[in-house]
Amino acid sequence: MSKYPDTPDGRYFVVRGRLWRKSNPALAEDDRQRLVNDLMSARRAVRDAKGNSDEIAKARRRVDDAKVALGERGPVWWHDGTPDLNRHMIKNTPYVGWYSRLADAR
Repeated sequence: MSKYPDTPDGRYFVVRGRLWRKSNPALAEDDRQRLVNDLMSARRAVRDAKGNSDEIAKARRRVDDAKVALGERGPVWWHDGTPDLNRHMIKNTPYVGWYSRLADAR
């Protein structure tokens, strides 16, 4: 079992029993890499702004903008009407059976 397994539909990965939405797989690789670089830069800006609430707020907006552009937040990147379960505990989602079987296989 992977440390952070992906759901069978590829929409989420699981960390400590919680679903986290993955990046949009339809993004071109160069666009995805640019956005990941933007995200990492924004996260460093949050760290470096410690003690300056205005700068922290700006940096956190940059983090959110990058995550929305990657498809990890904001509107979902799939089009079948399935609701977004980002940040839900897996035990409260339709993935619970899959995850239980995965855990039993370990």
